[in-house]
Amino acid sequence: MVRDPVPSLEAFGPLPAATRALRVGMIGIGTVGGGTFRVLARNQRQIAARAGRGIEVVAVAARDLQRAARVVGPAVPVTADPFELATDPAIDVVLEAAGGTGAARDWVLAAIAHGKHVVTANKALLAVHGEQIFAAARARGVAVAYEGAVAVSIPIVKALREGLVANRIEWLAGIINGTSNFVLSRMRDEGLGFADALREAQALGYAEADPAFDVEGIDAAHKLTLLAANAFGMPLRLADVQVEGITALQEADVRGAGQLGFRIKLLGVARRTADGVELRVQPTLLPATHLLAQVDGAMNGVMVKGDAAGVTMYYGAGAGSEQTASAVIADLVDLARLDGVPPAQQVPHLGVHPHATEALPVLPHAASRGVRWVRVPLVAGQGLDALQALLAEHGVPLRRAVWASATPVEAPEALCLTEAMGQATLDDALRALAAHPAVRGPIRALPVEMLDA
Repeated sequence: MVRDPVPSLEAFGPLPAATRALRVGMIGIGTVGGGTFRVLARNQRQIAARAGRGIEVVAVAARDLQRAARVVGPAVPVTADPFELATDPAIDVVLEAAGGTGAARDWVLAAIAHGKHVVTANKALLAVHGEQIFAAARARGVAVAYEGAVAVSIPIVKALREGLVANRIEWLAGIINGTSNFVLSRMRDEGLGFADALREAQALGYAEADPAFDVEGIDAAHKLTLLAANAFGMPLRLADVQVEGITALQEADVRGAGQLGFRIKLLGVARRTADGVELRVQPTLLPATHLLAQVDGAMNGVMVKGDAAGVTMYYGAGAGSEQTASAVIADLVDLARLDGVPPAQQVPHLGVHPHATEALPVLPHAASRGVRWVRVPLVAGQGLDALQALLAEHGVPLRRAVWASATPVEAPEALCLTEAMGQATLDDALRALAAHPAVRGPIRALPVEMLDA
């Protein structure tokens, strides 16, 4: 392959000699910190040309000092005490790359109290303690940047806060956990059970030894909390997110969804309605031909509907060392450009300035509406007509009902697609149906999202 010659970096022109580099103190030098250090070193000239000044890591705090020294070399001092960085007057920005929500909060608040900007990719920290952290930053006149906290290689926070700033966001939906998406992709493509697919994800490094945060939907809930606040100008409402993971999904669910032309994804949905905001993370059926349904493996995808822009789609890696570094360094470049910009003219932490924040009500689970997919295991000899009549008696209209194709005659299962309806009505109907003698086992119901308007 013939490539055009790479232009010399001198083409960017000399940087102003008097412009001092942005000095960064890094807490943690693991996956995120190590990747950030490498990319900064490798692309320092290009980054400086875009930032208008250099960006230098001038100190690192880490538990393993020997490992940290091997990563950063002899020119960068290392310490075991993160508070040294948070209180050092020679440091402009503290990059929190250690994770966690306890000690990390204390380090971040200490850095803010000492007049330092903060960059973090720690979605749990911000979903849990963000209101306190952002309030402290506003009071001190510093910024907290967190592009790497959500769908790392996708600049979705910047898209919501800046690229779509003219829009009233109507809804967003995202596949925002790579571990769960990999597991579901393998269950669909290879017919694996959940446990086998998870073991494969762990063997390949896509899942932690303890994968609960990922497969139970907690990680995605943290990210959805941040996205919803930026989309709707509302406070962080982690406690109000309806969360259901993928651990209860069976091969029969994945097959049954496919039989009706759908794929199951762990989907985070934030939707503005006349009555409030819907916030949920759940296994959800998408039409198999939908763009989001094509997001497979460990990749992430986010779709946003704005009143002016319409539907926009964002796709990229949701994890990885240098993928996260790409987002972290973008935040550092934004901070490098802030010199002399009054706080009132800076991009607000959550998309709108505090006085314009709306305390929008979050709808309870029972108040949600939509199409539902239902799998019903029946006693042999039962008919679909009888099932449809029983559901109609309890206020559940069906648009489709078929027999699951892969079940034996003596253990039939019905696959149903409801019309759009209220969740409370469906819950009542399924409780009644579960007690009926024609039903021989647990009923499975999942939401369906078309995302076409």
